[in-house]
Amino acid sequence: MNTSLDILQIENYTKEDLLKFINNLIHHDFEKLVFLLYRIDVAEEKIKNLLSNNHTTNVEELIANAIIERVMEKKISKEKYKQQNHISEEEKW
Repeated sequence: MNTSLDILQIENYTKEDLLKFINNLIHHDFEKLVFLLYRIDVAEEKIKNLLSNNHTTNVEELIANAIIERVMEKKISKEKYKQQNHISEEEKW
């Protein structure tokens, strides 16, 4: 599996692929995982809380869910911004 930090590629992973990718980073390049979370803008405090308050779910699953949630938030925000700034063809010069 590719361990590059191409955010668009990561956003298109299936959950299973994302879990494998995260597991690989946890075991082989933890620094890259931290950088990935930073680039995707997953709050460090959120990850700390998830890890300290969840003892029944595996770490990869917690991190994957946080990434998926953040990616969805960003997509929703982007769509909302597009809609707010949409100018009809009649109003364009």
